[in-house]
Parts: sequence; structure tokens; C-alpha cells
Amino acid sequence: MTKNVTGFYSVKQAAIVICIVAIYLLASFFLIGFNSDQLLLSFIFCAAYFSTALSRKFIIGFAIFIVYWIIFDYMKAFPNYAYNDVHILQLHNTELSFFGIHHNEKLITPNEFWLLHSCAFLDIMTGVFYLCWVPVPLAFAAWLFFKDKEIFLQFALTFVLVNFIGFVIYYVYPAAPPWYFQKYGAAFIAHTPGNSAGLQRFDDYFNAGIFKGIYAKSSNVFAAMPSLHSSYPVIVLYYGIREKLGWVNIVFAIVMAGIWFAAVYTSHHYVLDVLAGITCAIAGIAIFQQLILRVPSVQKFLRFYHSKI
Repeated sequence: MTKNVTGFYSVKQAAIVICIVAIYLLASFFLIGFNSDQLLLSFIFCAAYFSTALSRKFIIGFAIFIVYWIIFDYMKAFPNYAYNDVHILQLHNTELSFFGIHHNEKLITPNEFWLLHSCAFLDIMTGVFYLCWVPVPLAFAAWLFFKDKEIFLQFALTFVLVNFIGFVIYYVYPAAPPWYFQKYGAAFIAHTPGNSAGLQRFDDYFNAGIFKGIYAKSSNVFAAMPSLHSSYPVIVLYYGIREKLGWVNIVFAIVMAGIWFAAVYTSHHYVLDVLAGITCAIAGIAIFQQLILRVPSVQKFLRFYHSKI
């Protein structure tokens, strides 16, 4: 087999990787249009695959997360509101029924309460917590990759499973976030752009466009139920407890609670959305640990994948 000078991949393997990347870029162009993130992802994958044996194993391990990101991105081509009615007023009223707060002789949602009582300290704190929702799980996954690849694979697959559960619910029950109701009322407006909502106050305070840029790339604003932002820290804490990380788990728990509060404070999610996200995480963990992990074909796949990383 012909190999390059590094000796850890063949010309055939290189050709396959290049073809996969080319197919991804073409599919992306036709489905959702070109954007620079696609080129960046392709560059990172190729650079890691072709640089060293260790970086190749690392990117193969994280391919599970890459597949998740691509599927999430491609959801833009198939908006959930095209398949089911969007729940706007119903969800708002249900939130009022369960968690309504009496304020100035009026019943308001927790989102509306915090909108009236926002302050710079909470704006900054919730912004920091919300910035943790992706870096913390990925950093934890990277640590697991080098410490215990078997648990890393379980964590990665659980993460993707919880997301898929959430995606299914997005299409079964399209739901508008609180900020949408605050801005547009109960009227459904297709192709509504993403909105940084209460997180815009964080951007304004630091004169930055962090959250504005993030939400401008939103796959679908009508995907508030469940809050997957609220799911991720639950998964991290579960595996942190399994790994007996001690004080680190206290940090994970604080980040988890902070993200839950931030989701409501910034009007990105109702309390019901947060509870649904927590439920999805618990259900996903239980399904993976008690059912999927016991399937012989899954065990065989994990052994094969483990051998590659």
C-alpha cells in the first residue's frame, strides 16, 4: 500500500477523505448555501487528519460531534414549521398557568418578570454562562478522549442521542421562544431571523457582537422546546459524576444551574422548555445506558471505533 512520508495514512485513505469533504461542501451549497463555517470545518478536519497520528485519532474520535453539527446545520433546509403548526400563544399561556408571577396586579411569565428587572450584573453573568453551553461539553469530551476513550465514546454518543431526541420533538412540536412572543405576539411569521434577545444586553455592555453573530446563524427560531442548552450540562455532570471528578463536578453543577437560569432570564426559553431539556437529557442517558449500550451490534461498533482512536 502506498503511503506518504508520515506513514500513518495511505493515498487511498487521503483520497477518500478529500472526496468526503468535497461531497459535504457540495451538499451544503445546494441545501443551505455556502458559508465560511463550512470551509473552516473542512479545513480543521483535513488539517487534523493529515498532520499527525495523534491529531488524526483525535479528529476521528470527534467525528461523532461533527456529524451532529452537520445534521443540525442542514435542518435549515427543512424548517420544522413546514411540517407542523408552530405553538406560540398556547405555550405562553401554559407557562403562565404553571409558572406565572403576579406583578402589579398582572400575571406575567418568569421571562417577562426578568425583562422588567434586568441588571448589568445578571446580564454579564448570564452571558458568561450561556457562552459555556458548547465549550464546556467539548472541553470535557477532549479530556475524556485522552483519559478514557471508552467513556469518551459513551459520552459522545449520548450527547448525539439527546440531540436527536430534541430534533424529533422540534418537528413534532414546533415552538416559538419567549422573545418571539414579546416581539411579534401570537402571529406566525415564517423565515423569522434569529434574535439574541436578552443576550443582546451582554453584547451592548461589552460593545461586542458575539451573541448577535451566533443567533444570526440559527437553524430555526421555532425550536425552543426542548431547550437543548439545558440538556448539555446535565450530560456533562452525569459523566463527571461517573468519573468521580470531585470539586470539578461542583463547577459543572454551577454552570448547569447558571445556564438554566440564563435561558429564562434572557427570554430564549420558557421554564417549560428548560424542564423539557432536562427531561430529554435524563431520558437520553437512560436509553443509552440501559438499552442501546446492551445491544451486541452497538458493542461491536464501540470496539471497532475504539480501535481507530
